[in-house]
Amino acid sequence: MTFLNPMNPILADWHQQRVWVLGASSGIGAETARQLLAKGARVALSSRSADALVKIANGHANALTVALDITQHETVIAARDHIVHTWQGIDLILIVAGGYGEMRADSFDLALANRLIDLNLRGVMHCLDATLPVLLQQQKGAIGIVASVAGYSGLPKAMAYGATKAALINLSECLYLDLRPRGIGVYLINPGFVETPLTANNDFPMPSIMSASSAAESLIEGLERGQFHIHFPKKFTNWLRFARLLPYRAYFALIHKVTGL
Repeated sequence: MTFLNPMNPILADWHQQRVWVLGASSGIGAETARQLLAKGARVALSSRSADALVKIANGHANALTVALDITQHETVIAARDHIVHTWQGIDLILIVAGGYGEMRADSFDLALANRLIDLNLRGVMHCLDATLPVLLQQQKGAIGIVASVAGYSGLPKAMAYGATKAALINLSECLYLDLRPRGIGVYLINPGFVETPLTANNDFPMPSIMSASSAAESLIEGLERGQFHIHFPKKFTNWLRFARLLPYRAYFALIHKVTGL
């Protein structure tokens, strides 16, 4: 690999690619599943809502709906077994499922923090436990993890949520170091603000908010280019990437000024 080459294999042809989207019942996951089906991929759609998955699959011949709860390890393993039995392998796993909840120091909520850890972090570990043996046995394929720009650095109202997403960023970096030399791609996906059920109740300004459809297009474009770090919308995410490089005194002052919090 040189600095001029893509960090992951380029996905130029989606025809018959076997893609498992976890968290496919709404938001970015649902739109990504729809767009990949339109591109000719075989897509397994998973989430807790079986009815929602059926609606999104819409009878497509290449769609496979497999309900699960990523916080329940046994359901993830059962779903993995069903998909591998049906397809004899998986080419790409996209872990999009996640939860969100506002929290500040003066309203710390341990129950909410634990729920976010279970869903955003421990749930991803359940998915890795189910899928890494498949990828390693195949000696090919790829895995993408949706974290968030909230994981770059500390932000107001993101006390527990941001911590789980920061962990996913670190996790993805570790996976890349271990898996890419073995021929397996790893994608770190950091969205900014996207119109989804998770952001519908936010009571603060959301700069450069984009539709779930546009977010899915950016995600897929990053996969097709073989990028490791896929982030969007760039006019917002690049601003946050710059801010994290500032000394803490300057960073904290900037965040207070921009957010008013």
